[in-house]
Amino acid sequence: MLRPALVVIGVVVGLLALVTGLLWVFQRSLVYLPDPGPAGSARQVLPAARDVVLRTEDGLELGAWFVPAAPGSATVLVAGGNGGHRGMRAPLAAALAEAGLGVLLFDYRGYAGNSGSPSEAGLALDVRAARTHLVEDLGVAQDRLIYFGESLGAAVVTELATEHPPAGLVLRSPFVDLASVAGEHYPFLPVRALLRDRYPLAEQIAGVRVPTAVVLGTADSIVPPAQSRAVAGAAARLHRLVEVPGADHNDPVLLDGDALVSAVLELA
Repeated sequence: MLRPALVVIGVVVGLLALVTGLLWVFQRSLVYLPDPGPAGSARQVLPAARDVVLRTEDGLELGAWFVPAAPGSATVLVAGGNGGHRGMRAPLAAALAEAGLGVLLFDYRGYAGNSGSPSEAGLALDVRAARTHLVEDLGVAQDRLIYFGESLGAAVVTELATEHPPAGLVLRSPFVDLASVAGEHYPFLPVRALLRDRYPLAEQIAGVRVPTAVVLGTADSIVPPAQSRAVAGAAARLHRLVEVPGADHNDPVLLDGDALVSAVLELA
């Protein structure tokens, strides 16, 4: 007869194996949390915006909104986080547009009615489609282009910047890499061995030699502030680290607050 302690150990090991297996199979549904949308028409949300369609190298069409810049002003390419859709970033776009900046809001594959399924490789194609549309179709000069990334989007635009450096880079609530932040939420699982998508943000930002601002909330419960500070420490050309006291990950002050908007305007 098995000893009770061995039975308990066996049950625990079995449960961990089950949870690990489920994480492997369903991990992307835990990482990517798209709002099915649709996001609606641009003018319903941003009167100065117009609807545009982005075309990816692998044949997808992505919905987007574009607000033209005032003459001589920079344009901001906004890459959202892992949840919601571009409508949630409309207040930020409105604040930037009020200051004269151009703005492109877009949704990743699988978000807001777009076809496809999100992945690290897929989002890299999506943000390239956004940049291509701005530079090649709309005539925005690369040296008048600012990349803004929110949380997961910070990793997306950082990877883009390694190939196409912008005039400036703003990272809001960035993490060191996806495994590091996942490990904070699932400390009992071997997430680094399991994750298919890596997003090595801190490693990549060390090679991006453009002015970079990092914005974090000191009470962020999703991305630990220490991780965002580590990204700032790794940045090759840190312009400024902005800490918003008491702000959690999805608080309005980190969506379109004065400190966030100012961080973008400083680099524009």
